[in-house]
Amino acid sequence: MTGLLIFVVFIALMVAGVPIGIALMLGGAVGIGVGGLGWLAIPNNFYSGIAKYPLLALPMFVLVGAIFDRSGVAKRLVDFAIAIVGRGPGMLPLVAIAVAMFLGGISGSGPANAAAVGGVMLAAMARAGYPPAYSASVIGAAAATDILIPPSIAFIVYSVMVPGASVPALFAAGMIPGILAGLALIVPAVWLARRHGFGAAEADEPRPPFWRALREATWGLFAPVLILGGMRAGWFTPTEAAVVAVFYGLFVGMFIHRTIRLRDLTNILVEAAELSGVIMIVIALASIFAYAVNTLGIVDPLARAILDSGIGSFGALAVIIIVLLFVGMVLDGVSIFLIFVPLLMPLMKAYGWHPVWFGVLLTYMVAIGQFTPPVAVNLMVSARLAGVRIEQTVPWVMWLVFAMGVVLVAVVAIPDLALWLPRVLGY
Repeated sequence: MTGLLIFVVFIALMVAGVPIGIALMLGGAVGIGVGGLGWLAIPNNFYSGIAKYPLLALPMFVLVGAIFDRSGVAKRLVDFAIAIVGRGPGMLPLVAIAVAMFLGGISGSGPANAAAVGGVMLAAMARAGYPPAYSASVIGAAAATDILIPPSIAFIVYSVMVPGASVPALFAAGMIPGILAGLALIVPAVWLARRHGFGAAEADEPRPPFWRALREATWGLFAPVLILGGMRAGWFTPTEAAVVAVFYGLFVGMFIHRTIRLRDLTNILVEAAELSGVIMIVIALASIFAYAVNTLGIVDPLARAILDSGIGSFGALAVIIIVLLFVGMVLDGVSIFLIFVPLLMPLMKAYGWHPVWFGVLLTYMVAIGQFTPPVAVNLMVSARLAGVRIEQTVPWVMWLVFAMGVVLVAVVAIPDLALWLPRVLGY
């Protein structure tokens, strides 16, 4: 009865428009009060929810995204990619996806990636004859690979919640699925462009000289090598890597490309602090909800009912995927993790799913949700920059959702797509 009351309160508050963090906290507080767990459990879990070392990396990677958004790296990467693939129908969408994937190796924020790539690519794609709704769809979907390709804020949050899933292992596990997702997006993006005759004027645009484009893009190209290579070499931890990335980005933006001035630092820091603060507060408030659910044993009967239903491991996975894909349309990734990970952990243990592989699956579903209407944070950013409504992107974006769905099925069927690289690297 207490468990039902917790979820009724939470859902009622969500329907009433209460912010998700507050709804989670109040739902958990009701469970703590009715279950007689002691009111001191609320402040204790609020603090313990964020007093975890891996979370130190979160605000730093948010700051990295804000810095590289203004550093001019995206524009130079775009020029370099065009110098490689050339001009022609379908090439600019390919470049947009490739650059978004590369920026995923620098920043852990999908919306920041969509803003950086959209700020550079949308005008160029419009000049080449691509419809704004199509361009916004491609960029919003491409930016979703950001949370799969390390470093990833989503993986950091998941690692804090799930014992046995370290940040380095998750970072390595997301690499191959993230690259496959990007490659899968390229197929429908190029096909749609050529089928509908988009980008006819693209061939008339000049192609940047290769060596000059490479020279100007070198500083951006070196960023993921420094971040990921430094972690692999043992020079620094993921948290320290985030700090190194911040100073590297500032150096490139202020002294190499000179796109960041001293007076810009205040806005950059405020923007990163606000976003980090929102994420951390939601995590802290959700910890109260998770404590109530776990301590009162609410999840155990639900898990037992699924286990006794006889649907098996793949059947349970299918149900989870369908539910989370729909939930991903209306909730952001961090909220999905905070609500569902405590509920799904008993199933993960009962079926023997590898926690790193399962984390990649959950993150992949969140990535799809980031560009699936009606509420899609990446698509919101790219659509706003393109000056179109989200509903205008539906005819284009659903092809991209399908393409990423194919890779999701492959990761479910072949766990080694996620687990091979962590095993090789010794994680």
